[in-house]
Amino acid sequence: MEQLKNEVIVLLQQLISISSFSKEEDKTAELIEQFFTQKGIKTNRLLNNIWTKNKFFDASKPTILLNSHHDTVKPNKQYTRDPFSPNIEDGILYGLGSNDAGGPLISLAACFLHFYDNPNLNFNLIYAATAEEEISGNNGVEILLPELGEIYFGIVGEPTKMDIAIAEKGLFVIDCIVHGKSGHAAREEGENAIYKALKDIEWFKNYEFPNESEMLGKVKMTVSIINAGSQHNVVPGTCQFTVDIRTTDKYNNQEVLEIIKKHVSCEVIPRSTRLNPSYVSEDHPLVQAGIKIGKETYASPTTSDQALMPFKTFKMGPGDSARSHTADEFIHISEIKEGIDLYIQLLHTFNQQFDETLAK
Repeated sequence: MEQLKNEVIVLLQQLISISSFSKEEDKTAELIEQFFTQKGIKTNRLLNNIWTKNKFFDASKPTILLNSHHDTVKPNKQYTRDPFSPNIEDGILYGLGSNDAGGPLISLAACFLHFYDNPNLNFNLIYAATAEEEISGNNGVEILLPELGEIYFGIVGEPTKMDIAIAEKGLFVIDCIVHGKSGHAAREEGENAIYKALKDIEWFKNYEFPNESEMLGKVKMTVSIINAGSQHNVVPGTCQFTVDIRTTDKYNNQEVLEIIKKHVSCEVIPRSTRLNPSYVSEDHPLVQAGIKIGKETYASPTTSDQALMPFKTFKMGPGDSARSHTADEFIHISEIKEGIDLYIQLLHTFNQQFDETLAK
């Protein structure tokens, strides 16, 4: 096991040294392919998404997806280190993507390899290293899922200090257009689109959806951009504003959109409704397995590839979300090693629960 841990840490160093901005992950995809190939494990590739199945995959068993991403954001200007130099100093590995989500990515890989040739699993495993997570792109996990077959549960590798994010708010953005009628400001002409927009903006400010989530709280709507008018003496004929909407497990994005359309008079144009909220009950057997090994559950304020998965998931991984997208990003080697151990404990506990259930 210690050798395996060291091997995947070297893999992470190699990944950090290769630029893999969203939509530019081809080289890291090749490296991940090579890593598994060298271990005699066949992989599959769709664009820059790599996936592989455990040796004794059995279609009659439920399948658990182990997923994380190998794309990164671009380094910000506050970096004092070379973001592509994967140096280890005092037990800390530095580099772009080390924490988000390199640590979870390689820890899940080690977990998969630990179980790969185990003939006694009560479930299947699919490991997937996917692209475009940082931009919620169309060519990441979303395009891959139809290739994987039915998934019972997904463990999404993101830095959570190895606690279990069982809930995550959804996100969608709408552009609203209010139509008035242009006229001269000095005369009582036209219909001021700004004044018409005020009523709808007030609704977005004050409306409260009836159902509140125990984990995620209220649906939140924020008017964040507004544009109208061309010059001081012309009554504006149109007013456009943008609303940022964070949804909870009580409503999917489409349901919220329909409620909005019923209450406002403006034209409502959604940019996308793909990023839905996620929630799994603490009673779920996999969550219970996590609690049994001492992990806490919580609701996550950040969005991940969970939003694109139409099956039960939770988010869990080594590292700290607070370090994501920060200058001089890092992860502790001890966090990675503990993360590998805890992923393995989680699945061992879940597998044992299956055996106990069958025995009854």
